[in-house]
Order: sequence, then structure tokens, then C-alpha cells
Amino acid sequence: MTLKSSLAITAGKFSYWFLHNFLHGGTSLPGKLTLKIDPDVLKKLAADYEIVIVTGTNGKTLTTALTVKALNAKFANVLTNPSGSNMKQGIVTAFLTAKKVKGHKKLAVLETDEANVPIICDYIKPSAFVLTNLFRDQMDRYGEIYTTYDKILTGIKKHPQATIIANGDAPIFNSKPLPNPTIYYGCDYQEDMLQNAPANTDGLLCPHCQHILHFYKRTYSNLGKYICLNCDFKRPKLTHKVTKLSCQTPQSSTFTIDTQEITLPIGGTYNIYNALAAYSVARLYDVKPEEIAQAISNNDQKVFGRQEVIKLDDKEVTLILVKNPVGLDQVLEMIKTDNEPFSLAVLLNANYADGIDTSWIWDGNFESLDFTNIPVVLTGGQRYRDITFRLRVAGAEQTTFVQRPNLEEVVTYLKTVPSKHIYVLATYTAVLQLRKLLASEGYLKGGMQ
Repeated sequence: MTLKSSLAITAGKFSYWFLHNFLHGGTSLPGKLTLKIDPDVLKKLAADYEIVIVTGTNGKTLTTALTVKALNAKFANVLTNPSGSNMKQGIVTAFLTAKKVKGHKKLAVLETDEANVPIICDYIKPSAFVLTNLFRDQMDRYGEIYTTYDKILTGIKKHPQATIIANGDAPIFNSKPLPNPTIYYGCDYQEDMLQNAPANTDGLLCPHCQHILHFYKRTYSNLGKYICLNCDFKRPKLTHKVTKLSCQTPQSSTFTIDTQEITLPIGGTYNIYNALAAYSVARLYDVKPEEIAQAISNNDQKVFGRQEVIKLDDKEVTLILVKNPVGLDQVLEMIKTDNEPFSLAVLLNANYADGIDTSWIWDGNFESLDFTNIPVVLTGGQRYRDITFRLRVAGAEQTTFVQRPNLEEVVTYLKTVPSKHIYVLATYTAVLQLRKLLASEGYLKGGMQ
């Protein structure tokens, strides 16, 4: 190790210790400081690790958490970046905090921002890439899904020996040939019925002949058993698949992967895909199916704003990150399955980490909500006027509809709503700000992770 690397790592570890213990933070700044001293420090930090990169539009954080849980069934200690700090500085911070376990394989499962995949791949040698999905997200930063995929491929092409574990239901991941060994996962629990996807769905053109793709099975958006009726492009053979969907509620899903039944203590079809990705990684590392099922069925999967339940006096607040139309629609579909009365709050920010373009809220299907059965709808955040107007158009004024731009006022008002259960949908920085506020008031430990 060079003197520069040693100094950088020491400074980074000390800054993490101080920030973590005294300010309840330290997910990104230690990495920034370390990289400032030694821009190449990640090569040294990651040198001894077998690394799995998890990337895609939606589901990265929970897929990473579930994968770590599944691998921990066999391996003693798996390094990860649990807070969702998924750019270069956050990944450096994760390595700075690594615990040494002698005599065991050194594994790392890293959530990685799509645009940062090629950057990270200059410094590490991944063993596997997990590709969750690609949907329109932060258009000002990523562009269309094809542009985003090209960024990811730039990183993958640097490591042709790495195994790709891709969502086989997403046509884009089967659109370009790669030399890498590839494992596809997907859903196969529906009966075949030839159908079209809605006209405004992303990624419906066949990459070979540009005709519209059709589906024999479709879960949501452009995910499913797709086929081009004009050429031979179709969904690849799945290595691991959901063969049965037994039960879904806002709080859980029971389903079968291959022949193994799993109960995931978190709702939403999109989270079944996350579990399926984690299962596929764990099977690659020879974790037994029953061990995977037990690990990811533990009732502690809710992480950092991903259907995280927070007790607010006598209320139960379910905090859910939303950031793009497809993810938003899946969240709305999930909460509509709740048989108990619930109130709804939507908090909209437009900082860099959220995406500064808020036009995506008009592509979300808020109109699908029955506002007459929702006691209270609240809007807040820095762009509360935008989300207020959007929900007015969707029909929110059919119920008690209030605006509270200040987060302190949001929390105060939520304590007074008539329903016990409240869903709070929030963009990324709004999640951070709300968690920090709730931590300062003693409702949860640690505002940042």
C-alpha cells in the first residue's frame, strides 16, 4: 500500500467514525474525503473481494439487502452499502467500514447507480452484475432507457468474464449479444394469453426489426413473456422463475420460485422481482433454496424508505420512495390492495438526487385511486405546488385535501389524521429529510440509515 493510499484510508475511517457516532451520518462524506486524497483508492480497498454489482432503475436497494441476507446464510460476512449511497464515494465508504472475518471468503454486494457502473468498473473486478430493470427515470440525468443501458454495458464490457444475472422479462436485457455467461430470471405464474402492453409503455420496439412487441404473459409495464410476431426475438429461457403467486397484501407476498415457496414480508409485485434476483445470486453461490427462503422471509427487510414502517404516536406510517412513473404506479397498485382505511401523503422534491424535472408525476396513474375512500390526502415538499395541482386534477379534492410545504407541519398534521395507517410517498431527498426529522424527534434511530 502506498503512503497516499494509507493516508487516504486512515482519514476516511476516522471521518466515518466521527460522523457515524456523533452526527448519525457518514454514508458519503468519508468516501469523498478518501477519494480527494487518493482518487485511485478503490483499487486497493476492493482488491481482495469477490464483488456483485446490483444496478437498474427500480429495486436496487432492496435487491441488494435481500441478496446480502441470502448470502449470509452461507457466508459469514458480506460487505454492502446498505443506505443506498450508490455512487463512487458511497461505495468507497462501504469498503472503509468493512469488518474483517478471517478464514472466510470476502464478498461484497454493491448497489451501484446506473451511470456510475462504468466508473466503478475501472477500479474493481466484478464477479457478477445483477440487472433489475430499466424504466424512464431522471430524464435530465440519464436520458432514455437505451442511453442508460449503454452506460451499464460500457462497464460490463470491461469484464467479459463476469456473470450477468438479468431480469429476463425485460426485453432490453436481451437486446444486445454479450460474451458474458448469463443467467435470466423472470415470472411464469400466469397462463399464456397473447396481449399488448399499454401504448405509452417504455421499450416496446423489437431491437431486431423495430416492430411492436407482444406478450404472452405481462406482470407490469414492459416486463413479461414477450415476443416479436415479425421475427424470432422473444424472451430467453429462464434459469430461475416465479412459478406460482399464492397471496399478496400490502404487507407481504407468498410465491414459489422454481419449487421453493417463499413469504416475503413486504408487498408489491415489483418486490417479488427483487426477491427473485436475490434468489438467483444466492443460487449462483450454491446457497440452498430452503436457506434462501428462510433468510429473505425474516421480518426485517424494510430498508431506508422502502416500505419502512415507522410508529408516529398512535399512527403507523409506511414510508415509500417514489421516483419515476413505473415505480409510482406499482406503489399505487400495492396500496390499493389495503383493506383497511388509510390516509395518503405525497412529498415532492426536485434536487439533483431526485431529478430536477418533475414532469414524471403526470405519467403516474393517480387517477386509479378512489379518493372518496381515503380520509385525508396531504401534499408537501419543496415542490408541493406541483404535486398539489397534479392530485387536484386526479380528483383528490373529493376528500379532505391539505397542503403542508414544511416537513415539521407535515409530521404535526399526520398525527391528527383519522386513520391509523398512513402511506407517505416521497422522493429521495424528501425521504432523507423526513427520516432526519423523525429521528430528531425520537421516532426512529438514525436519520440517514
